[in-house]
Amino acid sequence: MKHTIFNASERGLKDIGWLKSNFTFSFSSYANPLRNGFGLLKVFNDDFVEAGKGFGLHPHQNMEIISVLLAGNMNHKDSIGYTDVVSKDWVQIMSAGSGLRHEEYNVGENEVNFLQIWIEPKLQNINPRYQRRFFPKESRVNTLKTVISNEEGAQHCWINQNAKLSLGYYTEKTEFTYTLNPVNKCVFIFVIEGRLNIDGTDINKRDAIGIWETSEIPLHIEPNSEFIVIEVPINH
Repeated sequence: MKHTIFNASERGLKDIGWLKSNFTFSFSSYANPLRNGFGLLKVFNDDFVEAGKGFGLHPHQNMEIISVLLAGNMNHKDSIGYTDVVSKDWVQIMSAGSGLRHEEYNVGENEVNFLQIWIEPKLQNINPRYQRRFFPKESRVNTLKTVISNEEGAQHCWINQNAKLSLGYYTEKTEFTYTLNPVNKCVFIFVIEGRLNIDGTDINKRDAIGIWETSEIPLHIEPNSEFIVIEVPINH
């Protein structure tokens, strides 16, 4: 098993008052030639948005765009007709495909914190689509819950890529092995709260690890830990 560590202290930072962003990979004003994504995972931003502020109408094309809401209430309005509000524990996806425009604002009284995740698509120029689902924390205690897959299903969102995203929330000290088909696959794990130990390395709050060349990843999870696992192709 090979791995690389993405320490929280090494992330790119953008603070424009109403928006505070932490960039794991090159994005916006942060350019790092050594951090241009991990496999087909191209963007992983840890964003904080002030109440009443947000992102005005803007376009996307041929990208799978995922938002994982960790705190607050944020609207979604797009050019294909969807108008929604997503809150803590909601996950939403946009398959931008041939093109769409959308806006997102903090419509609550408290700060929004969400993970903004971009994955390169499997097929180009598909019809754009939007989907959201609710994954309440109390229903996934001490489990690793699949929230996004490449397959359609009633229990998760699905995207246009051979990828899988799972949320883990553990109140007890836990050990188990995450398994995957290692052919052209890599895994990115980001710790939202708490601490994991993987391959003898502690991964602390807001740290991440990228792993490849293995079919098994032993996870040692400390109590009261929350994390996201992103399994993506290494390349097309």
